[in-house]
Amino acid sequence: MTAPPTAAIEVRRLSYADLPQVVAIERRAFETPWSLAMFVLELSKPSGICLAAEVEVIPKATGEALSDDEAPGRGRKPSGRGRCELAGYLVCSRYDLVWHVMNVSVDPDRRRRGIATAMLEALFERVGDTEAQFTLEVRRTNRGAFELYDRLGFKGVGIRRRYYADNGEDAIVMWRTPATRRGLLDDIPNARGVAP
Repeated sequence: MTAPPTAAIEVRRLSYADLPQVVAIERRAFETPWSLAMFVLELSKPSGICLAAEVEVIPKATGEALSDDEAPGRGRKPSGRGRCELAGYLVCSRYDLVWHVMNVSVDPDRRRRGIATAMLEALFERVGDTEAQFTLEVRRTNRGAFELYDRLGFKGVGIRRRYYADNGEDAIVMWRTPATRRGLLDDIPNARGVAP
């Protein structure tokens, strides 16, 4: 069963009240999900940014969901005609001058609808520093995520061998810096281009 298409995506600050829904999505999205305690810890850090993406589900007059062709695009505020549901979340911590994107997740039934893109763009906007540096790890086999991050200016620069505990899979280390946004790896020490 597929979820109803979304009419709008609103990105806001993640709150403690969201955590039951976050944990439910996390368990459906990942083989080795984060625990509730891990999310509480990240929310308690004053230097981090934790975001939630809500989508508005607008029913037709008959009570059926809109088809994909009828659903308006992302970037609009909810209209108030439907109910809002948590569809994804992002956790990012700051370490000195570097922002580490630690968890980006979208409800499996709502993927490929611009939700992760909206959250990452909101993160960049909230940080606001054009010189800001971001890093993250992505599974070598997660081509869709790699392509999303690449489209947003991240570049694969290295490998963390056997990074993922569930299956020993390697992680690609990606960075987004002023140079990578221009297609260069100049400002990342020991960087070498890496793709899945």
